[in-house]
Amino acid sequence: MMRSLHVIGGRKLGGAERFFVRLVNALHRRGHAVAAMTVAGGEIDAALDPCVPRHHAPMAGVWDLWSRLRIARAARGYDVVQTYMGRATRLTHLTKGRKPVHLARLGGYYGVEGYRHAHAWVGNTRGICTYLIEHGLPAERVFYIGNFVDPAPILSAQQLAELRCEQGIPLHAYVILGLGRLHPNKGFADLLAAFARLPGQIDGRPLWLVMVGDGPLRAELERLSHRLGIATRVVWTGWQYDPAPWYRLADLFVCPSRHEPLGNVILEAWAHGVPVVSTAAAGPSELIEHGVDGWLVPLADPQTLATTCLQILQWPDDVRAAAIAAGRRKLEQHFSEEAIVGAYLDLYERLCRQVQAAR
Repeated sequence: MMRSLHVIGGRKLGGAERFFVRLVNALHRRGHAVAAMTVAGGEIDAALDPCVPRHHAPMAGVWDLWSRLRIARAARGYDVVQTYMGRATRLTHLTKGRKPVHLARLGGYYGVEGYRHAHAWVGNTRGICTYLIEHGLPAERVFYIGNFVDPAPILSAQQLAELRCEQGIPLHAYVILGLGRLHPNKGFADLLAAFARLPGQIDGRPLWLVMVGDGPLRAELERLSHRLGIATRVVWTGWQYDPAPWYRLADLFVCPSRHEPLGNVILEAWAHGVPVVSTAAAGPSELIEHGVDGWLVPLADPQTLATTCLQILQWPDDVRAAAIAAGRRKLEQHFSEEAIVGAYLDLYERLCRQVQAAR
């Protein structure tokens, strides 16, 4: 049976780390012989299925020679070693032309020098794949495979009402959701500026903004909400291990990023049946068919963002329902667990056949 080892550094669960956990767990459920190499005791390690075999290394930095040795030793006996992000990839050095094959997965437009020594590369958008080829990686070894997200859990009306009460959100209020790391790339200052341009009520219903996430800009963004006069209608939840309830609470999801290679949050919003407005960053522009399964607005344009949000909240239920259904169809057709896991397993087989044929 083919075996794969998946390697990631760090301890916290971000977007790439969550996908690592989803893919490893899904491969395990599929019956694939998968193992993980992580930092012991971190959030990533804890989120993996307890039955997934694992190895550990501190992966303290790209010059951590002890971790490099640990990875090399752990790689023996596997057919494919898949690395995620820069640190794990730089610490993994395997001999070309024989197993295990080193497959590096990229979810962003990173400098290719730290990835060039891998044997093959996966980009989770077509744009990233084009970027890798334009920067000198061989086209025949660059592969596009998207992401998938967890299925949406079922939450009762009572659970959602209790969540509203806990946060002080009126039961009949419209809720706009922003979710992600509070970092300049994510454009949340633009979302706050757009929200400040919206009326306090729509058709007699109060309008609230929920911000899910944490990061270096949190204090600055909270101060901005006070300066804009919207602080009493903005909820800051901090980092949430499970964002699902917040998606289910929302009437509209907004991705205001100024730089967004993919946009897992868009896939998650589709899974939870929430209409989506996003800036036309690289990843969202590749995902969304404007006016069909979502709406795209220019980057860093709070006025257009506000106008679009207001229009969608006021549109008839059947128009909103059509967009929600279109998003779910796209998710099921192109970004389902079955499709993405199958694509990875097919790629593993292909890469291993190429090594075997070259001998």
